[in-house]
Amino acid sequence: MALVIAVPLAIGIALFLSELAPRGVGGVVGALVETLAAVPSVVLGLWGILVLGPFAANHLEPWLNDHLGFIPLFDGTPQSSGIFIAGLVLAIMVVPIVASICRELFLSVPDELEEGALALGATRWEMVKGVVLSSSKSGIAAAVILGFGRAIGEAIAVTQVIGDTLGIHISLFEHGDTLASRIASQYQGATSQLQAGSILYLAAILMVITLVTNLAAQLVVNKFERARRAL
Repeated sequence: MALVIAVPLAIGIALFLSELAPRGVGGVVGALVETLAAVPSVVLGLWGILVLGPFAANHLEPWLNDHLGFIPLFDGTPQSSGIFIAGLVLAIMVVPIVASICRELFLSVPDELEEGALALGATRWEMVKGVVLSSSKSGIAAAVILGFGRAIGEAIAVTQVIGDTLGIHISLFEHGDTLASRIASQYQGATSQLQAGSILYLAAILMVITLVTNLAAQLVVNKFERARRAL
């Protein structure tokens, strides 16, 4: 959910900053986006509890339930904490990471290629799609996978807003849990060796997922690089 929300928004921000925004505006907006990445996760979690959760429960979730309630994902009772709120908080955390990387990728595309496409009669969008995005495929894929790794490993902010309830639910409005939030919330209070060992086992699973994610990012980058060199 965090990636579905964050990736299009981050790519849009990166394209605006690199291709459309005036230099002064781009500098200010870029600094604000990068500053968002420096906000501690516990502060974002607290903001999710005090501001985002009540707003979503009173306005956003009821609207989704009224208009998209026929989809199981949006069928349920609106709540100020749960999987939906956690996904929104994670999306906010992922956006600056993906946007910053994509912006640097787009700025690295040679001006000669962009000007050549425009000179041949391409519109600005055709130039962006055919030159900027096409030249940055491998980097964008790596940025998305990096954002996924950031989201899946986040513990504190998710623990604060997800509701800490066992079980896998179809509805995004239900309380839930993640590997990272379970580790953060229960390890210190473990009452038996079996519970402590189980939480360490969850940590090992999370580490394997992170390793596989990093390897996948490297494979994606290598694949696109080989394809580009073959052209």
